Amino acid sequence: MENKVFDVVYDLIGKVQKEEKENIQKVAVAFADCIQNGGIIQAFGAGHSNAGALELTHRAGGFIPTKNIKEPAGGAYESIEGVGTSFMKKVDVRENDVVVIISNSGRNPLPIEIALGAKQKGATVVAVTALEASKTLKSKHSCGKNLYEIADIVLDNKIIVGDSTIDVEGLETKVCGMSTVTTSVLLQAVTLEAVNVLSARGIKAPIYQSQNVDGGREYNENLEKAYIDRLYRI
Repeated sequence: MENKVFDVVYDLIGKVQKEEKENIQKVAVAFADCIQNGGIIQAFGAGHSNAGALELTHRAGGFIPTKNIKEPAGGAYESIEGVGTSFMKKVDVRENDVVVIISNSGRNPLPIEIALGAKQKGATVVAVTALEASKTLKSKHSCGKNLYEIADIVLDNKIIVGDSTIDVEGLETKVCGMSTVTTSVLLQAVTLEAVNVLSARGIKAPIYQSQNVDGGREYNENLEKAYIDRLYRI
């Protein structure tokens, strides 16, 4: 029997490639502006959405001035209003930063409040969300808005409501969540485009080498010096 996962992945990536090109470019320019102006790229995802944040931060082939926003409870209270507002008082977000928030539904208070807090501090907010699915869901925050309505730029990962994608006979629920796949592809595409934008401006992009190649750790540590006061703060 043919494994349906591959067909689903090919279809989703095709949609992302075809339909998100303009938004990928917008985010790439925001990333390039951020780096050129001395800011850092920060990423947040509650629960499994943190996989998307990790895709963008502190990894080989990615930008050095990046930070994963680590909420202490790991998203356990993402549906409780006020947690994100309190947390954001302690998070080092500044005017030239870009904050990327990953949330498929975009309806829970925690990512919404992190977005609101980042905007209040002057950062550009990028949402990675299941746009059409989110439009069908009511916000759980008193502001009445979902994440896509707050963000400055939206990347649509093309995922259906509930994330799981494939029907299996005999099961009442779909299987195989695909949001990590398309979110990763979107963020890697943005990274490449941002590097190209910086190159066109005559700026060499600060990119991590793998620490598993000879000299990689030393190379990274040398470039990190310019950002070290911010990379490991809350």
